[in-house]
Amino acid sequence: MDKPSGASLADPALEEDMKKVIVIEDQTVMRDLICQLVEGYTTMEVVASSGDGAEGYELCLEHAPDLVILDIMLPNLNGSEVLRRLKAKNPRINILIVSAASSNSMVNRLLKSGVTGYIEKDAGLVELEKAINLVADGRSYFSPRVVDAMRELMVSGGQEDSLESLTTREREIVQLIAESYSNKEIASKLGMSVRTADTHRTNIMKKLDLHDVAALTRWAIANKLVDPLGGDMSTIEEA
Repeated sequence: MDKPSGASLADPALEEDMKKVIVIEDQTVMRDLICQLVEGYTTMEVVASSGDGAEGYELCLEHAPDLVILDIMLPNLNGSEVLRRLKAKNPRINILIVSAASSNSMVNRLLKSGVTGYIEKDAGLVELEKAINLVADGRSYFSPRVVDAMRELMVSGGQEDSLESLTTREREIVQLIAESYSNKEIASKLGMSVRTADTHRTNIMKKLDLHDVAALTRWAIANKLVDPLGGDMSTIEEA
């Protein structure tokens, strides 16, 4: 379908709302496919792409993207190191890993570096599109095998009983935090003061020995309090 005749004229207001995306993927076909998917969104634009890790990192420093879609196996600078450096420069940057590798050690390394989302290359287009949408908005997305690895890591790390340490209200608050609700929104939703909501958040972090919302979100996903695909898992029964 042709675009409306006025679509070719740049709208400054729309341009300000556009999310800048950089794709770093060494497989040309995969890189082109991801770029085409991103360009299909009216709220995103690909400002640069590269098949080289070192070059991709420099492009990120130059363009300050809102979202980086990143492979792991890259020439000159591997994706996990690109992730680590970008997060050190800007902890709020959203990074979606698209990789064929999902070993427990790799998942653990990327989670510790603060990855926002992680999807495997054998995922379908619908899943990839959903991952891009969610991570661009600062929400987490992890493919099923990655979630399994996260659960195994938490069990081996002695966190298997941590869910039981939370009260029903604390679990409810964890879910809302993981779903990107602010303290003010949580307070309104649960009928409490903002100060009380903030106190709950602080206590939860201390109980779970977690230090930021990203870590809490990953914990919530691994414990099935929220859906790794962006929905509510609180009513899903254990398999």
